[in-house]
Amino acid sequence: MLQLSQRNFFTKFTQADLADFFMTKKYDIVIIGAGHNGLIAATYLAKAGKKVLVLEANNEAGGATTSVKVFPDFDARLSRYSYLVSLLPDKIVNDLNLNFKVLSRRVASYTPYHFQGKNNGLHISRIWDDQTANSFSQLPGGENEWKAWQKFYGDIEQFAQRIAPTMLQQLPTRNELKKNIALDPVWNDLIENPIGVTISKHFKNDIVRGVVLTDGLIGTFTSAFTLQANICFLYHLIGNGNGEWKVPQGGMGALVKELERVATAAGVTITLNSRVTQIASDAKEVVVTLEDGSSFVSSYLLSNAAPQTLAKLRGKNPPSSLDGSQMKINMLLKQLPRLKSGADPRDAFAGTFHINESFTQLETAYEQAKSGKMPDNLPLEIYCHTLTDPTILSADLQSKGYHTLTLFGLHTPATLFDKNNDATREEALKAAIQSLNQYLEDPIESVLAKSNDGELTIEAKTPQDIEEAIGLPRGNIFHRDLAFPFRENDEAPGWGVETDDARIFICGAGAKRGGGVSGIPGHNAAMAVLERD
Repeated sequence: MLQLSQRNFFTKFTQADLADFFMTKKYDIVIIGAGHNGLIAATYLAKAGKKVLVLEANNEAGGATTSVKVFPDFDARLSRYSYLVSLLPDKIVNDLNLNFKVLSRRVASYTPYHFQGKNNGLHISRIWDDQTANSFSQLPGGENEWKAWQKFYGDIEQFAQRIAPTMLQQLPTRNELKKNIALDPVWNDLIENPIGVTISKHFKNDIVRGVVLTDGLIGTFTSAFTLQANICFLYHLIGNGNGEWKVPQGGMGALVKELERVATAAGVTITLNSRVTQIASDAKEVVVTLEDGSSFVSSYLLSNAAPQTLAKLRGKNPPSSLDGSQMKINMLLKQLPRLKSGADPRDAFAGTFHINESFTQLETAYEQAKSGKMPDNLPLEIYCHTLTDPTILSADLQSKGYHTLTLFGLHTPATLFDKNNDATREEALKAAIQSLNQYLEDPIESVLAKSNDGELTIEAKTPQDIEEAIGLPRGNIFHRDLAFPFRENDEAPGWGVETDDARIFICGAGAKRGGGVSGIPGHNAAMAVLERD
Protein backbone atom coordinates (compact mmCIF):
# COMPACT_ATOMS: atom_id res chain seq x y z
CA MET A 1 0.00 0.00 0.00
CA LEU A 2 1.25 3.47 -0.82
CA GLN A 3 2.28 5.50 2.19
CA LEU A 4 0.90 9.02 1.82
CA SER A 5 3.82 10.46 3.77
CA GLN A 6 6.18 9.29 1.03
CA ARG A 7 4.43 11.30 -1.67
CA ASN A 8 4.10 14.95 -2.43
CA PHE A 9 0.92 15.68 -4.39
CA PHE A 10 0.29 18.74 -6.53
CA THR A 11 -3.42 17.91 -6.85
CA LYS A 12 -5.47 18.38 -3.67
CA PHE A 13 -7.54 15.30 -2.80
CA THR A 14 -10.67 14.85 -0.73
CA GLN A 15 -10.88 11.77 1.49
CA ALA A 16 -13.16 10.13 -1.08
CA ASP A 17 -10.69 10.92 -3.83
CA LEU A 18 -7.90 9.29 -1.88
CA ALA A 19 -9.93 6.20 -1.22
CA ASP A 20 -10.70 5.90 -4.90
CA PHE A 21 -7.04 6.50 -5.74
CA PHE A 22 -5.70 3.75 -3.48
CA MET A 23 -8.39 1.24 -4.43
CA THR A 24 -8.22 1.52 -8.20
CA LYS A 25 -4.81 2.97 -9.13
CA LYS A 26 -6.08 2.78 -12.70
CA TYR A 27 -5.29 5.50 -15.22
CA ASP A 28 -5.72 6.05 -18.90
CA ILE A 29 -2.07 7.09 -19.16
CA VAL A 30 0.89 6.86 -16.78
CA ILE A 31 3.90 9.05 -17.58
CA ILE A 32 7.33 8.37 -16.13
CA GLY A 33 9.21 11.57 -15.43
CA ALA A 34 7.99 15.10 -14.65
CA GLY A 35 10.45 16.86 -16.91
CA HIS A 36 9.13 19.48 -19.29
CA ASN A 37 8.26 16.94 -22.00
CA GLY A 38 6.39 14.72 -19.58
CA LEU A 39 4.37 17.64 -18.25
CA ILE A 40 3.54 18.85 -21.76
CA ALA A 41 2.37 15.39 -22.83
CA ALA A 42 0.32 15.06 -19.65
CA THR A 43 -1.42 18.39 -20.20
CA TYR A 44 -2.36 17.65 -23.80
CA LEU A 45 -3.79 14.28 -22.76
CA ALA A 46 -5.68 15.65 -19.76
CA LYS A 47 -7.19 18.39 -21.90
CA ALA A 48 -8.42 15.63 -24.19
CA GLY A 49 -10.27 14.09 -21.26
CA LYS A 50 -7.78 11.45 -20.21
CA LYS A 51 -7.00 10.47 -16.62
CA VAL A 52 -3.24 11.03 -16.32
CA LEU A 53 -0.69 10.20 -13.62
CA VAL A 54 2.89 11.51 -13.74
CA LEU A 55 5.48 9.68 -11.62
CA GLU A 56 8.64 11.59 -10.74
CA ALA A 57 11.56 9.87 -8.99
CA ASN A 58 13.05 13.06 -7.53
CA ASN A 59 11.66 15.39 -4.89
CA GLU A 60 10.84 18.09 -7.42
CA ALA A 61 9.59 18.27 -10.98
CA GLY A 62 11.65 19.55 -13.88
CA GLY A 63 14.49 17.10 -14.52
CA ALA A 64 17.16 19.05 -16.42
CA THR A 65 14.94 22.15 -16.63
CA THR A 66 15.22 23.36 -13.04
CA SER A 67 16.48 26.51 -11.38
CA VAL A 68 18.64 25.91 -8.32
CA LYS A 69 20.17 28.00 -5.56
CA VAL A 70 23.57 26.51 -6.40
CA PHE A 71 25.47 28.62 -3.86
CA PRO A 72 23.42 28.64 -0.62
CA ASP A 73 24.89 31.88 0.74
CA PHE A 74 23.61 33.86 -2.26
CA ASP A 75 20.07 34.47 -3.46
CA ALA A 76 20.76 33.47 -7.06
CA ARG A 77 18.76 30.75 -8.80
CA LEU A 78 20.78 29.35 -11.71
CA SER A 79 19.57 27.13 -14.53
CA ARG A 80 21.92 24.37 -13.44
CA TYR A 81 21.64 22.09 -16.47
CA SER A 82 19.49 23.26 -19.43
CA TYR A 83 19.77 27.02 -19.81
CA LEU A 84 18.55 28.35 -23.20
CA VAL A 85 15.38 27.86 -25.26
CA SER A 86 15.07 27.67 -29.05
CA LEU A 87 13.12 24.60 -30.10
CA LEU A 88 9.97 25.13 -27.99
CA PRO A 89 7.32 25.83 -30.67
CA ASP A 90 5.05 28.83 -30.23
CA LYS A 91 2.16 26.47 -31.01
CA ILE A 92 2.75 24.51 -27.80
CA VAL A 93 2.96 27.71 -25.76
CA ASN A 94 -0.34 28.87 -27.28
CA ASP A 95 -2.09 25.48 -27.13
CA LEU A 96 -1.41 25.16 -23.41
CA ASN A 97 -1.86 28.86 -22.61
CA LEU A 98 1.57 29.02 -21.01
CA ASN A 99 2.44 32.25 -19.24
CA PHE A 100 6.11 31.92 -20.02
CA LYS A 101 8.38 34.46 -21.62
CA VAL A 102 11.70 34.09 -23.41
CA LEU A 103 13.97 37.05 -24.09
CA SER A 104 16.12 37.76 -27.13
CA ARG A 105 19.84 38.28 -26.70
CA ARG A 106 21.11 41.34 -28.57
CA VAL A 107 24.45 39.63 -29.25
CA ALA A 108 24.70 36.26 -30.99
CA SER A 109 28.34 35.55 -30.18
CA TYR A 110 31.78 36.89 -29.40
CA THR A 111 34.98 34.97 -30.21
CA PRO A 112 38.27 36.34 -28.83
CA TYR A 113 41.41 35.60 -30.81
CA HIS A 114 45.08 36.56 -31.14
CA PHE A 115 46.30 37.92 -34.48
CA GLN A 116 49.66 39.49 -35.29
CA GLY A 117 50.46 39.88 -31.62
CA LYS A 118 47.21 41.64 -30.77
CA ASN A 119 44.07 40.60 -28.89
CA ASN A 120 40.89 41.04 -30.86
CA GLY A 121 37.46 39.45 -31.11
CA LEU A 122 34.81 38.55 -33.66
CA HIS A 123 31.57 40.20 -32.58
CA ILE A 124 28.35 38.99 -34.22
CA SER A 125 25.10 40.75 -33.32
CA ARG A 126 21.86 38.78 -33.41
CA ILE A 127 20.63 41.16 -36.10
CA TRP A 128 23.30 42.08 -38.63
CA ASP A 129 24.66 45.60 -38.05
CA ASP A 130 27.68 47.81 -38.71
CA GLN A 131 29.45 46.55 -35.59
CA THR A 132 29.27 43.00 -36.95
CA ALA A 133 30.45 44.02 -40.43
CA ASN A 134 33.34 46.01 -38.95
CA SER A 135 34.32 43.08 -36.74
CA PHE A 136 34.38 40.69 -39.72
CA SER A 137 36.45 43.18 -41.71
CA GLN A 138 39.30 42.88 -39.20
CA LEU A 139 39.75 39.21 -40.07
CA PRO A 140 41.94 38.17 -43.01
CA GLY A 141 39.54 37.99 -45.96
CA GLY A 142 36.85 39.31 -43.66
CA GLU A 143 34.70 41.04 -46.26
CA ASN A 144 34.30 37.84 -48.25
CA GLU A 145 33.58 35.95 -45.03
CA TRP A 146 30.74 38.19 -43.92
CA LYS A 147 29.15 38.03 -47.37
CA ALA A 148 29.40 34.23 -47.25
CA TRP A 149 27.95 34.31 -43.71
CA GLN A 150 24.90 36.29 -44.76
CA LYS A 151 24.27 34.03 -47.76
CA PHE A 152 24.79 30.81 -45.79
CA TYR A 153 22.50 31.74 -42.89
CA GLY A 154 19.95 33.32 -45.21
CA ASP A 155 19.61 29.98 -46.97
CA ILE A 156 19.39 28.15 -43.64
CA GLU A 157 16.63 30.46 -42.44
CA GLN A 158 14.55 29.57 -45.50
CA PHE A 159 15.22 25.90 -44.81
CA ALA A 160 14.26 26.32 -41.14
CA GLN A 161 11.01 28.11 -41.97
CA ARG A 162 9.95 25.19 -44.14
CA ILE A 163 10.99 22.37 -41.82
CA ALA A 164 9.82 23.84 -38.50
CA PRO A 165 6.05 23.22 -39.01
CA THR A 166 6.70 19.52 -39.70
CA MET A 167 8.13 18.99 -36.22
CA LEU A 168 4.61 18.77 -34.75
CA GLN A 169 3.26 16.47 -37.45
CA GLN A 170 3.72 12.78 -38.22
CA LEU A 171 7.22 12.07 -39.45
CA PRO A 172 7.56 12.79 -43.17
CA THR A 173 9.68 10.49 -45.27
CA ARG A 174 13.08 11.67 -46.47
CA ASN A 175 11.72 12.16 -50.00
CA GLU A 176 8.57 13.94 -48.82
CA LEU A 177 10.50 16.40 -46.69
CA LYS A 178 13.08 17.10 -49.38
CA LYS A 179 10.30 17.77 -51.91
CA ASN A 180 8.35 20.02 -49.52
CA ILE A 181 11.41 22.08 -48.59
CA ALA A 182 12.37 22.44 -52.25
CA LEU A 183 15.85 23.81 -51.56
CA ASP A 184 17.98 21.02 -52.97
CA PRO A 185 21.41 22.72 -52.71
CA VAL A 186 20.75 23.57 -49.05
CA TRP A 187 19.37 20.07 -48.43
CA ASN A 188 22.58 18.59 -49.79
CA ASP A 189 24.69 20.89 -47.63
CA LEU A 190 22.83 20.08 -44.41
CA ILE A 191 21.57 16.51 -44.90
CA GLU A 192 23.68 14.65 -47.44
CA ASN A 193 27.21 16.04 -47.11
CA PRO A 194 29.16 16.13 -43.81
CA ILE A 195 28.80 19.54 -42.23
CA GLY A 196 32.60 19.87 -42.11
CA VAL A 197 32.69 19.63 -45.89
CA THR A 198 29.86 22.15 -46.20
CA ILE A 199 31.49 24.66 -43.86
CA SER A 200 34.87 24.32 -45.56
CA LYS A 201 33.20 24.95 -48.93
CA HIS A 202 31.44 28.15 -47.84
CA PHE A 203 34.06 29.70 -45.52
CA LYS A 204 37.83 30.14 -45.63
CA ASN A 205 38.74 31.66 -42.25
CA ASP A 206 39.49 29.13 -39.52
CA ILE A 207 37.81 31.18 -36.78
CA VAL A 208 34.64 31.74 -38.79
CA ARG A 209 34.51 28.07 -39.73
CA GLY A 210 34.77 27.16 -36.06
CA VAL A 211 32.00 29.49 -34.95
CA VAL A 212 29.72 27.89 -37.55
CA LEU A 213 30.75 24.36 -36.55
CA THR A 214 29.99 24.76 -32.85
CA ASP A 215 26.27 24.26 -33.42
CA GLY A 216 27.08 20.78 -34.69
CA LEU A 217 29.01 19.74 -31.60
CA ILE A 218 26.94 20.82 -28.59
CA GLY A 219 26.77 17.73 -26.36
CA THR A 220 27.83 15.59 -29.34
CA PHE A 221 31.18 13.84 -29.35
CA THR A 222 31.97 13.55 -33.03
CA SER A 223 34.07 14.96 -35.85
CA ALA A 224 32.91 17.72 -38.16
CA PHE A 225 33.12 15.17 -40.95
CA THR A 226 30.34 12.86 -39.73
CA LEU A 227 26.62 13.18 -40.36
CA GLN A 228 26.01 13.05 -36.60
CA ALA A 229 27.39 16.59 -36.50
CA ASN A 230 24.91 17.54 -39.25
CA ILE A 231 21.99 16.35 -37.15
CA CYS A 232 23.11 18.33 -34.11
CA PHE A 233 23.72 21.37 -36.32
CA LEU A 234 20.23 21.12 -37.81
CA TYR A 235 18.45 21.01 -34.44
CA HIS A 236 20.33 24.06 -33.28
CA LEU A 237 19.16 26.16 -36.23
CA ILE A 238 15.52 25.29 -36.95
CA GLY A 239 13.65 26.25 -33.80
CA ASN A 240 10.45 28.16 -34.61
CA GLY A 241 11.75 28.68 -38.13
CA ASN A 242 14.56 31.03 -37.10
CA GLY A 243 16.83 29.05 -34.78
CA GLU A 244 17.16 31.88 -32.28
CA TRP A 245 18.32 30.78 -28.83
CA LYS A 246 16.54 32.79 -26.17
CA VAL A 247 16.87 33.31 -22.43
CA PRO A 248 14.03 31.97 -20.25
CA GLN A 249 12.86 34.84 -18.08
CA GLY A 250 13.16 33.79 -14.47
CA GLY A 251 15.36 30.83 -15.44
CA MET A 252 14.37 27.33 -16.49
CA GLY A 253 12.52 26.87 -13.23
CA ALA A 254 9.96 29.41 -14.40
CA LEU A 255 9.04 27.11 -17.28
CA VAL A 256 8.65 24.12 -14.96
CA LYS A 257 6.43 26.03 -12.54
CA GLU A 258 4.20 27.14 -15.38
CA LEU A 259 3.99 23.61 -16.78
CA GLU A 260 3.06 22.30 -13.33
CA ARG A 261 0.34 24.92 -13.12
CA VAL A 262 -1.31 24.12 -16.42
CA ALA A 263 -0.95 20.36 -15.88
CA THR A 264 -2.65 20.34 -12.48
CA ALA A 265 -5.30 22.77 -13.72
CA ALA A 266 -6.10 20.27 -16.46
CA GLY A 267 -6.50 17.50 -13.87
CA VAL A 268 -3.12 15.78 -14.06
CA THR A 269 -1.93 14.00 -10.91
CA ILE A 270 1.80 14.46 -10.26
CA THR A 271 3.55 12.44 -7.56
CA LEU A 272 7.12 13.03 -6.45
CA ASN A 273 9.58 10.61 -4.82
CA SER A 274 8.04 7.88 -6.94
CA ARG A 275 10.82 5.85 -8.53
CA VAL A 276 9.71 3.24 -11.06
CA THR A 277 11.50 -0.11 -10.82
CA GLN A 278 9.59 -2.29 -13.30
CA ILE A 279 7.29 -2.06 -16.30
CA ALA A 280 5.22 -4.96 -17.62
CA SER A 281 2.66 -4.95 -20.40
CA ASP A 282 0.34 -7.15 -22.41
CA ALA A 283 -2.13 -6.56 -25.23
CA LYS A 284 -4.56 -4.75 -22.93
CA GLU A 285 -2.62 -2.70 -20.36
CA VAL A 286 0.64 -1.61 -18.79
CA VAL A 287 1.60 -2.21 -15.14
CA VAL A 288 4.10 0.12 -13.50
CA THR A 289 5.73 -0.88 -10.20
CA LEU A 290 7.46 1.51 -7.82
CA GLU A 291 10.38 0.79 -5.51
CA ASP A 292 8.05 0.53 -2.48
CA GLY A 293 6.13 -2.26 -4.21
CA SER A 294 3.04 -0.26 -5.12
CA SER A 295 1.80 -0.42 -8.70
CA PHE A 296 -0.38 1.39 -11.20
CA VAL A 297 -2.27 0.14 -14.23
CA SER A 298 -2.86 2.14 -17.38
CA SER A 299 -3.94 1.72 -20.96
CA TYR A 300 -0.79 3.46 -22.18
CA LEU A 301 2.60 4.38 -20.78
CA LEU A 302 4.71 7.37 -21.84
CA SER A 303 8.36 7.46 -20.80
CA ASN A 304 10.14 10.76 -20.33
CA ALA A 305 13.15 8.77 -19.14
CA ALA A 306 15.97 7.91 -21.53
CA PRO A 307 15.34 4.93 -23.86
CA GLN A 308 18.20 3.11 -22.11
CA THR A 309 16.40 3.50 -18.77
CA LEU A 310 13.09 2.44 -20.27
CA ALA A 311 14.67 -0.70 -21.71
CA LYS A 312 16.12 -1.69 -18.34
CA LEU A 313 12.75 -1.18 -16.63
CA ARG A 314 11.19 -3.49 -19.22
CA GLY A 315 13.90 -6.12 -18.80
CA LYS A 316 15.33 -5.52 -22.29
CA ASN A 317 18.78 -4.73 -23.58
CA PRO A 318 19.34 -0.95 -23.71
CA PRO A 319 20.12 0.67 -27.09
CA SER A 320 23.67 1.83 -27.70
CA SER A 321 24.49 5.53 -27.95
CA LEU A 322 27.31 8.03 -27.92
CA ASP A 323 28.53 9.15 -24.50
CA GLY A 324 27.60 12.54 -23.19
CA SER A 325 30.34 15.02 -24.03
CA GLN A 326 30.08 18.19 -22.01
CA MET A 327 31.51 19.76 -18.90
CA LYS A 328 29.03 22.16 -17.28
CA ILE A 329 30.40 24.90 -15.03
CA ASN A 330 28.26 27.43 -13.16
CA MET A 331 29.67 30.62 -11.64
CA LEU A 332 28.51 33.62 -9.65
CA LEU A 333 30.57 36.79 -10.17
CA LYS A 334 30.93 39.99 -8.16
CA GLN A 335 31.43 41.77 -11.47
CA LEU A 336 32.13 40.92 -15.08
CA PRO A 337 35.84 40.56 -15.96
CA ARG A 338 37.54 42.96 -18.37
CA LEU A 339 38.82 41.54 -21.65
CA LYS A 340 42.32 41.91 -23.07
CA SER A 341 40.77 42.83 -26.42
CA GLY A 342 39.18 45.89 -24.84
CA ALA A 343 35.68 44.75 -25.82
CA ASP A 344 32.90 45.72 -23.45
CA PRO A 345 32.20 42.60 -21.35
CA ARG A 346 28.50 43.52 -21.39
CA ASP A 347 28.63 42.86 -25.14
CA ALA A 348 31.09 39.97 -25.16
CA PHE A 349 29.24 37.88 -22.57
CA ALA A 350 25.71 38.81 -23.65
CA GLY A 351 25.72 36.18 -26.39
CA THR A 352 27.77 32.99 -26.67
CA PHE A 353 31.43 33.58 -25.80
CA HIS A 354 33.55 31.11 -27.80
CA ILE A 355 36.97 29.97 -26.56
CA ASN A 356 39.36 27.65 -28.42
CA GLU A 357 36.71 27.01 -31.06
CA SER A 358 38.38 27.60 -34.37
CA PHE A 359 37.66 24.76 -36.80
CA THR A 360 41.19 23.40 -36.40
CA GLN A 361 41.06 23.60 -32.60
CA LEU A 362 37.73 21.77 -32.50
CA GLU A 363 38.95 18.92 -34.70
CA THR A 364 42.21 18.65 -32.77
CA ALA A 365 40.34 18.58 -29.45
CA TYR A 366 38.11 15.80 -30.77
CA GLU A 367 41.06 13.68 -31.87
CA GLN A 368 42.84 14.19 -28.54
CA ALA A 369 39.74 13.29 -26.51
CA LYS A 370 39.08 10.30 -28.76
CA SER A 371 42.57 9.02 -27.90
CA GLY A 372 41.77 9.31 -24.18
CA LYS A 373 43.50 12.63 -23.53
CA MET A 374 42.00 15.80 -22.11
CA PRO A 375 42.26 18.37 -24.96
CA ASP A 376 45.24 20.72 -24.66
CA ASN A 377 43.01 23.66 -25.63
CA LEU A 378 39.63 22.88 -24.13
CA PRO A 379 36.81 24.25 -26.36
CA LEU A 380 34.40 26.31 -24.27
CA GLU A 381 31.16 28.25 -24.66
CA ILE A 382 30.09 30.78 -22.07
CA TYR A 383 27.08 32.99 -21.63
CA CYS A 384 25.79 35.40 -19.00
CA HIS A 385 22.10 34.92 -18.22
CA THR A 386 21.88 38.03 -16.05
CA LEU A 387 22.87 40.46 -18.80
CA THR A 388 19.57 39.62 -20.48
CA ASP A 389 17.50 38.61 -17.45
CA PRO A 390 18.71 39.80 -14.03
CA THR A 391 15.56 38.51 -12.28
CA ILE A 392 17.28 35.26 -11.26
CA LEU A 393 19.27 37.41 -8.80
CA SER A 394 17.88 39.09 -5.70
CA ALA A 395 17.47 42.85 -5.82
CA ASP A 396 20.45 43.17 -3.47
CA LEU A 397 22.77 41.16 -5.74
CA GLN A 398 21.54 43.08 -8.78
CA SER A 399 22.29 46.42 -7.10
CA LYS A 400 25.82 45.24 -6.25
CA GLY A 401 26.55 44.33 -9.88
CA TYR A 402 26.65 40.54 -9.51
CA HIS A 403 26.31 38.31 -12.57
CA THR A 404 26.16 34.62 -13.42
CA LEU A 405 28.28 32.83 -15.98
CA THR A 406 27.42 29.47 -17.49
CA LEU A 407 30.25 27.53 -19.14
CA PHE A 408 29.77 24.55 -21.44
CA GLY A 409 32.86 22.52 -22.30
CA LEU A 410 32.92 20.59 -25.59
CA HIS A 411 34.75 17.35 -26.40
CA THR A 412 34.85 16.19 -22.79
CA PRO A 413 33.28 12.72 -23.19
CA ALA A 414 32.37 10.55 -20.24
CA THR A 415 35.21 8.14 -21.04
CA LEU A 416 37.75 10.77 -19.95
CA PHE A 417 36.27 10.73 -16.44
CA ASP A 418 35.73 6.99 -15.98
CA LYS A 419 39.01 6.18 -14.23
CA ASN A 420 38.78 8.91 -11.58
CA ASN A 421 35.84 11.27 -11.89
CA ASP A 422 36.84 13.57 -9.03
CA ALA A 423 40.46 14.00 -10.10
CA THR A 424 39.59 14.47 -13.77
CA ARG A 425 36.87 16.96 -12.88
CA GLU A 426 39.51 19.09 -11.15
CA GLU A 427 41.84 18.71 -14.14
CA ALA A 428 39.12 19.79 -16.55
CA LEU A 429 38.08 22.71 -14.35
CA LYS A 430 41.67 23.91 -14.17
CA ALA A 431 42.01 23.61 -17.96
CA ALA A 432 38.76 25.54 -18.47
CA ILE A 433 39.87 28.37 -16.20
CA GLN A 434 43.25 28.58 -17.95
CA SER A 435 41.54 28.68 -21.34
CA LEU A 436 39.22 31.47 -20.24
CA ASN A 437 41.90 33.50 -18.48
CA GLN A 438 44.10 33.78 -21.58
CA TYR A 439 41.57 36.33 -22.91
CA LEU A 440 40.78 38.14 -19.65
CA GLU A 441 42.44 41.22 -18.15
CA ASP A 442 40.94 40.17 -14.81
CA PRO A 443 41.52 36.46 -14.07
CA ILE A 444 38.16 34.83 -13.47
CA GLU A 445 39.19 33.83 -9.92
CA SER A 446 39.53 37.53 -9.04
CA VAL A 447 35.90 38.31 -9.83
CA LEU A 448 34.22 35.19 -8.47
CA ALA A 449 32.13 35.75 -5.36
CA LYS A 450 33.13 33.96 -2.15
CA SER A 451 30.83 31.95 0.09
CA ASN A 452 30.86 32.49 3.85
CA ASP A 453 33.42 29.70 4.21
CA GLY A 454 35.76 31.43 1.76
CA GLU A 455 35.08 29.04 -1.12
CA LEU A 456 34.81 30.53 -4.61
CA THR A 457 31.33 30.32 -6.13
CA ILE A 458 32.06 27.92 -8.96
CA GLU A 459 30.79 24.38 -9.49
CA ALA A 460 31.68 21.86 -12.18
CA LYS A 461 29.56 18.94 -13.44
CA THR A 462 31.01 16.09 -15.48
CA PRO A 463 28.93 13.72 -17.61
CA GLN A 464 29.02 11.25 -14.69
CA ASP A 465 27.81 13.94 -12.27
CA ILE A 466 24.94 14.77 -14.62
CA GLU A 467 23.97 11.10 -14.89
CA GLU A 468 23.95 10.70 -11.12
CA ALA A 469 21.92 13.87 -10.55
CA ILE A 470 19.24 13.63 -13.25
CA GLY A 471 19.60 10.18 -14.80
CA LEU A 472 20.97 11.07 -18.24
CA PRO A 473 22.86 7.94 -19.41
CA ARG A 474 26.57 8.69 -19.52
CA GLY A 475 25.59 12.35 -19.21
CA ASN A 476 24.09 12.46 -22.72
CA ILE A 477 21.94 15.62 -22.78
CA PHE A 478 19.98 14.21 -25.72
CA HIS A 479 19.43 10.83 -23.95
CA ARG A 480 20.77 9.07 -27.06
CA ASP A 481 22.09 9.97 -30.50
CA LEU A 482 19.99 12.60 -32.24
CA ALA A 483 18.28 11.50 -35.45
CA PHE A 484 17.26 13.42 -38.56
CA PRO A 485 13.67 14.75 -38.30
CA PHE A 486 12.28 12.38 -40.91
CA ARG A 487 11.85 8.66 -41.49
CA GLU A 488 13.49 6.75 -44.25
CA ASN A 489 11.28 5.98 -47.24
CA ASP A 490 10.85 2.32 -46.28
CA GLU A 491 10.08 2.95 -42.58
CA ALA A 492 6.55 2.61 -41.20
CA PRO A 493 4.56 5.82 -40.63
CA GLY A 494 4.56 7.26 -37.14
CA TRP A 495 5.37 10.17 -34.87
CA GLY A 496 8.90 9.10 -33.97
CA VAL A 497 7.82 8.21 -30.41
CA GLU A 498 6.78 4.59 -30.90
CA THR A 499 8.49 1.55 -29.36
CA ASP A 500 8.19 -2.18 -30.07
CA ASP A 501 5.18 -2.21 -27.74
CA ALA A 502 1.96 -0.66 -29.04
CA ARG A 503 1.12 0.61 -25.54
CA ILE A 504 4.45 2.20 -24.68
CA PHE A 505 5.75 5.48 -26.13
CA ILE A 506 8.79 7.73 -25.64
CA CYS A 507 7.87 11.31 -24.77
CA GLY A 508 11.34 12.58 -23.87
CA ALA A 509 14.52 13.68 -25.60
CA GLY A 510 15.22 10.12 -26.79
CA ALA A 511 12.35 10.25 -29.28
CA LYS A 512 12.95 11.22 -32.89
CA ARG A 513 12.83 15.01 -32.98
CA GLY A 514 13.64 15.02 -29.26
CA GLY A 515 16.54 16.82 -27.61
CA GLY A 516 16.75 20.35 -26.25
CA VAL A 517 14.04 22.17 -24.32
CA SER A 518 11.39 21.75 -26.98
CA GLY A 519 8.27 19.95 -25.75
CA ILE A 520 8.11 18.45 -29.24
CA PRO A 521 8.35 14.78 -28.19
CA GLY A 522 5.86 15.43 -25.40
CA HIS A 523 3.37 16.85 -27.89
CA ASN A 524 4.03 14.10 -30.42
CA ALA A 525 3.67 11.27 -27.91
CA ALA A 526 0.34 12.69 -26.77
CA MET A 527 -0.85 12.92 -30.36
CA ALA A 528 0.25 9.33 -31.04
CA VAL A 529 -1.79 8.06 -28.10
CA LEU A 530 -4.87 10.11 -28.99
CA GLU A 531 -4.62 8.92 -32.57
CA ARG A 532 -4.73 5.27 -31.46
CA ASP A 533 -7.27 5.58 -28.70
